[in-house]
Amino acid sequence: MEISLQLQQKQVLSLQQQQSVEILQMNTLALSEYAREMAEENPVGRNGMAVAQYIAGMAFSNVGLGVVHGMAHPLGAHYDTPHGVANALLLPYVMEYNAESPAAPKYINIAKAMGVNTDGMTEAEGVKAAVEAVKQLSLSIGIPQKLNEIGVRKEDLHTLAVDAFNDVCTGGNPRPTSIEDIEALYNKAYE
Repeated sequence: MEISLQLQQKQVLSLQQQQSVEILQMNTLALSEYAREMAEENPVGRNGMAVAQYIAGMAFSNVGLGVVHGMAHPLGAHYDTPHGVANALLLPYVMEYNAESPAAPKYINIAKAMGVNTDGMTEAEGVKAAVEAVKQLSLSIGIPQKLNEIGVRKEDLHTLAVDAFNDVCTGGNPRPTSIEDIEALYNKAYE
């Protein structure tokens, strides 16, 4: 009986923690408007992004990350790619991949937080809108869009995939993944 009660308490706390994290994530997205200002050396934009980074840190320290961070780490290790650049470049590809996961219904909230009018959108339209909004933000601040633009060599993609699969962050992805899936994502981001 006591073990059952403890398990129920942990499930309630886990649900509350997840809801808190989702609130933090949405606030971070709402602050993404500052990214453009930051790229233009605007002090208000820099402050807004600092707040967004802090809030994002609180969110992901509570639930972990996912394959986008797992894939970004080897790019930093092998190519000295800044972590933010690697994540921003890979995020649209990973979002498309994760659209086939329990996370898909949340994409419409991401699109809305990014300033997209989501009234009447289906889940599929919300996914597409969220991915497109992230791509547009990335383009607007000068993030490279392909791995070959940052000097990644095609012959290294398998090694990067193995490293990404073994990265501690990858286990937190909402969609189960494999070395082959990750290599396919790297290939898609390369070409």
